[in-house]
Amino acid sequence: MPRALRRLVHLVLFCPLSKGLQSRLPAIKVKYLLLAWLGILVASWVLYMQYASYSELCRGHVCQMVICDHYRRGIISGSSCKALCDQRTLAMQRCMSTSSTHQVYSGLWKERPVVIKCGIEDPVKGDGAPNSVLRQEMSLFDKPTRGTSMDEFKEMLHTFLKVRSVYGAVERCCAWTNSHTFQCVSSQANLGEQSSLSTLVDRVIALADVNQDSKVSLAEAKSIWALLQINEFLLMVALQEKEHTPKLLGFCGDLYVTEPVGHSSLYKLEVPHYLKAVVPEALSSNVNHWLAPAWPRRARITIGLLEFVEEVFHGSYGSFLICDASPHHVGYNAKYDCKMANLRSVASEAVVRGFLKGRRCETNADCTYGRDCTATCDRLVKQCNTEVVQPNLAKVCMLLQDYLLFGAPSELRGDLEKQLRTCVTLSGLASQMEVHHSLVLNNLKTLLWKKISNTQYS
Repeated sequence: MPRALRRLVHLVLFCPLSKGLQSRLPAIKVKYLLLAWLGILVASWVLYMQYASYSELCRGHVCQMVICDHYRRGIISGSSCKALCDQRTLAMQRCMSTSSTHQVYSGLWKERPVVIKCGIEDPVKGDGAPNSVLRQEMSLFDKPTRGTSMDEFKEMLHTFLKVRSVYGAVERCCAWTNSHTFQCVSSQANLGEQSSLSTLVDRVIALADVNQDSKVSLAEAKSIWALLQINEFLLMVALQEKEHTPKLLGFCGDLYVTEPVGHSSLYKLEVPHYLKAVVPEALSSNVNHWLAPAWPRRARITIGLLEFVEEVFHGSYGSFLICDASPHHVGYNAKYDCKMANLRSVASEAVVRGFLKGRRCETNADCTYGRDCTATCDRLVKQCNTEVVQPNLAKVCMLLQDYLLFGAPSELRGDLEKQLRTCVTLSGLASQMEVHHSLVLNNLKTLLWKKISNTQYS
């Protein structure tokens, strides 16, 4: 080591100590040196893990390359294609992906903040060749295979929405398995038999008709078909008029653009997975309590979340189940209105029942769709029952117990604890569950609304 560099290191490490103290306590030199090296090692490890995580999860450039290649060859179409591939007015910025197969980026579209989402093939399946990703994605846009009449395409969509075709379902689901989100779904059920499916088909057709010529070209049909394989996109279309669902702003192929959600999680601090082993849960919880909005604002967010539970309980296109009640899927905007930041964990009741029907099991854990949609196992016949034990409201109340109780007004805390306890014990198998469900939900909403109504927080 050069002499000048040694002096610099000595100055940085030992300048806090006077020479007299150094001569009296030479062991302090060693301690300082060890602490400095320990700090350097920890910082290097954190930076390396951040880089490794980013390079694995954030591959938006691959998404854009695939989409724009297909667009320029005339295979796909969409309302966002020109902005993304030609005009460059739609640009990805900060990576927010939590899965390598589902890319999520914040971005700008004509200087307007947006969220950009798209799916890509799992990198472990590639052969390493430069065009391997393009070859993997070719099958994504292989339907419809030819031009057809509008009536035939509408019938194709109606059949798909009622009973999911084999195309895409297994591929997508297995990709989710690799990211520890969902298990593979062998069932073909989608929304099931619903009297309102014709209305949804018309909505999909209107969305697909990008140039508004009352026709759907083959490229437009391929794009909307690929998008409908994505559970979140289908739910956004079905729930687009609902207040707590982010608005769909545009799409290109299977890439879609939504309005941003100002806060994409109930909690502001999210400990990276590689630090969870060294950061105590109590510490992160206390920090989140300190960073959380004021209690009346949390009450307002909670009311919005309860309204979302109402919206999906018996909606226009059937019932939907929340199969991963995570605080990282629930967000809110600057006005503290609840917005669902991630709908990928919400599944139609028909899909969940189809998954459970005839499924072999040894324990209840074998009868679980996603993380939270669990049915009972009939141990006599070793098959799953098809009714999920815990309804949406009970899962949401478990999520809200910590979020809503800390900092709650003292005069309200007792009633709030009682309501939440009742809510958590709701069972999906009770014969009067629907009536009881509505009663508990309305009681909880009323209790919160009375406290914040006629205030600045309402």
